[in-house]
Amino acid sequence: MRGRFAPSPTGYMHLGNAWTAFLCWLQVRQAGGTLVLRIEDNDEQRSKPVFRSALLEDLHWLGLQWDEGPDIGGTYGPYCQQKRYDLYNAALEQLQRQEQLYPCYCSRSRLQAIGAPHAGEHSIYDGHCYTLTPEERHGMTKKPSWRIHVPSQTITFTDGIYGVQKSYLPTSCGDFVVRRADDMYAYQLAVSVDDGSMGITHVLRGRDLLSSTAQQIWLISLLGYTPPVYTHVPMLVDEHGFRLSKRQHGLTIRQMRDESVTSETILSYLAWQGGLVSEPRVYSLDELVHQCDLTKLGRDDIVIVPNSIKTWNSAS
Repeated sequence: MRGRFAPSPTGYMHLGNAWTAFLCWLQVRQAGGTLVLRIEDNDEQRSKPVFRSALLEDLHWLGLQWDEGPDIGGTYGPYCQQKRYDLYNAALEQLQRQEQLYPCYCSRSRLQAIGAPHAGEHSIYDGHCYTLTPEERHGMTKKPSWRIHVPSQTITFTDGIYGVQKSYLPTSCGDFVVRRADDMYAYQLAVSVDDGSMGITHVLRGRDLLSSTAQQIWLISLLGYTPPVYTHVPMLVDEHGFRLSKRQHGLTIRQMRDESVTSETILSYLAWQGGLVSEPRVYSLDELVHQCDLTKLGRDDIVIVPNSIKTWNSAS
């Protein structure tokens, strides 16, 4: 098994990040595999060196050690996306040779006008620029983004938590952007190239990314790699049902550390809230590896009440 934890350094690590990191670490350690830490800093405007350093520090403090990563290297580096642009460009050139890409000149206002048919659904590109003639493209003055044309194909895979998933590409994702007009590589391309070229065999991540998995499986296969096995886990949410995020105060790992909450308490609390252990107490890292049962993880999001970890710590 080669698993990976791939955070974005756009803020300080919070309890929701720790939840996913913990489960990634747990899955790999229980299987005796290799854990890869990859920093997804492709968003250069939001990614900051201070957050990257803080991520490494917080993960070390939690005890969630990795086997390959930006600080220790490895066979499949570099382990930061900003140092992997040549790999993404090579993938684009390959897709162009395969005649999979086309330029898209649509403005932001036109894309917004396409809209989503129902609340909660993402909009599907209507393929407008795919049908442009060479003469029409030649007359365009706007710098284009690059889209990949998806076939009339259904992707079927079995998720480790949510079971069999079927996705018809034209209606689930449509032709999607792989490189923006500002030359920024899109997430779907970067993550597909990274997982494929790093030999990742198992991906464990939040269920919010379940809907984009089919297009990644298709793209990874198109690039000549073997798609990983996917497990999407329920999210941590507050009492109002909103996912825990970096914008919420009081839930960063470093703040809890400053308030004398131990790393073992944080991980044991997460294991208890996720139903992975049988009793609410503080476990050592070794105990967590041997006693946590990932098969007990449910599909429903997990409600976290603010400051409950401190009360739980006192009670346990």
